[in-house]
Amino acid sequence: MLKLILPLLLLMKFSKEWCNIQLGLMVLSFMVGLNCYHNFYVYELGFMVGMDHISYIMVYLSVWIMFLVILSSQKIKSMNNYYSSFLIVNLLLLLSLIITFSSLDYLLFYISFEMSLIPTLILILGWGYQPERIQAGVYMLFYTLAFSLPLLSSLLIWFYSSGSLTISLSQSMYTKDYFEVMWYFATIWAFLVKLPMYMFHLWLPKAHVEAPVAGSMILAGVLLKLGGYGLIRVLIMFQAVSKEVSWLWVSLSLIGGIYISLLCLRQVDMKSLIAYSSVAHMGLVLCGLMIFSWWGLSGGVIVMVGHGLCSSGLFCLANIVYERIGSRSLLIGKGLLSFMPSMGLWWFLLSVSNMASPPSLNLLGEISLIISVLSWSKLSVLGLSLLSFFSASYTLYMYSLSQHGVFYNCLYSCCSGKVREYLVLFLHWFPLNVMIMNTNILMI
Repeated sequence: MLKLILPLLLLMKFSKEWCNIQLGLMVLSFMVGLNCYHNFYVYELGFMVGMDHISYIMVYLSVWIMFLVILSSQKIKSMNNYYSSFLIVNLLLLLSLIITFSSLDYLLFYISFEMSLIPTLILILGWGYQPERIQAGVYMLFYTLAFSLPLLSSLLIWFYSSGSLTISLSQSMYTKDYFEVMWYFATIWAFLVKLPMYMFHLWLPKAHVEAPVAGSMILAGVLLKLGGYGLIRVLIMFQAVSKEVSWLWVSLSLIGGIYISLLCLRQVDMKSLIAYSSVAHMGLVLCGLMIFSWWGLSGGVIVMVGHGLCSSGLFCLANIVYERIGSRSLLIGKGLLSFMPSMGLWWFLLSVSNMASPPSLNLLGEISLIISVLSWSKLSVLGLSLLSFFSASYTLYMYSLSQHGVFYNCLYSCCSGKVREYLVLFLHWFPLNVMIMNTNILMI
């Protein structure tokens, strides 16, 4: 793991040279990609870090998204908006994410999990657009901190009772007393907020809307996946309890997903709509993880990767429009097909990927999740069908309202898109639609 962590630390030295950082992150993502076909049983071990299959996928996603984040934040460099500090904050965030995804120890995992909150907060407060960013940052900070303190206490209790916090040595407890149930809830709250599950999602739209493009892309692309990854790691300990209360999470996720989808259908803010759609997608991932099936785990991981690439690309598109017209409103930003014709293709490609159409990874993941949830309960077919239907509805609503219609009279002719922007969008779309050709990489 040091061959990933040391180059990151060295890149911080070049924080005043934007192109070097871009190139360095591209080379780093290439290095991570070379490890693709390794046997992950015992790999990259040392200094309490190591990688298995899921860790590798998440580390690769983090490095790739961070490379695209720096590529799409060129405006910060061109406006000379404290860009060297911006680069250092992003590299620190990537460092904390790599340590989180590759830690072999629950306490190191917890520390780096919480550490990723600080650079994200600095990104929102320092480079956000509106004055409301302070409220959004405080929301995010207190939601995450309030629910992660029980996780720390439960990890300390676990250490006291078992004598070890090594993840691979953890085993299930087969008692179902009240203390065990309380312990279970205390442990998973932090990850449900980060995922975010319906009812704990109130920080997410605020944080997304007020964050700069870098904050939105890294939040949607990787930080939401911390919740799913954390659940995969801690649910090993609570199999007996989780089996009894899985009905709660599945029903809450399906009903909450339908409600959020209806909420998406009346949004007029582009970024807000994409942020709310993340809650609906990650609710399905929660269903898959909570019912302890192989299909559910595989589908959950695939949807996390697919959603990370797709949602990040949509936020990038929303930012491209925002830079042109100075508004995120779908009412002002309509008729973009006349205003930015060549961007219409990318809106279409990423929108159809968002509604899980072939050949995107989202389709493969959602099919796996639907199979796993249906095999758990036939009654869930109602919730799943509504969720799939509304997913297509709000994505079509977003696409048609933004692309069609007469564009706002005050807008004037401008650059339809730069090569850099097309490159960023292509690098989101290409892995999202090509990885389905070799699913052995992603199927656990």
